[in-house]
Amino acid sequence: MTVKEFKALLAAHPDTTMHWMLPDKSFVPRHYHITEVGRVQKDFIDCGGTVRSAASCLLQIWVADDIDHRLEAIKLATIMKVAEAVLQSDDLPVEVEYEEGTISQYPLGGAEVTPAGLLLYLGTKHTACLAPEKCGVDGNGCC
Repeated sequence: MTVKEFKALLAAHPDTTMHWMLPDKSFVPRHYHITEVGRVQKDFIDCGGTVRSAASCLLQIWVADDIDHRLEAIKLATIMKVAEAVLQSDDLPVEVEYEEGTISQYPLGGAEVTPAGLLLYLGTKHTACLAPEKCGVDGNGCC
């Protein structure tokens, strides 16, 4: 999901509570906070020597002890509006950083409106060889 799609979703459901479903079907606790919205850019050279760049909008989710806290879509929409200058683009994919034992990053894979609120699906990321033709592999391995 892109920043543009995410902002449209939040605007269409301003008074709605959001629920974040992790890839294993468990949920981020309801009393989470969004502590950062940022643009993350990675510039790198792949194993075949090609210079590449990837950028995303990263939302950091943090869970505190204030169990009565609830973040509604209108508040996150306001935070996203303030972050526009930093993000620089509405075309960035949205990812979520969340710590549960270790810090992980999840792409925002989709959303659904349910009776309980907005259900936001977090996907998975995978490593890959970006130059299999130069490494002499079929895409299942690397250098």
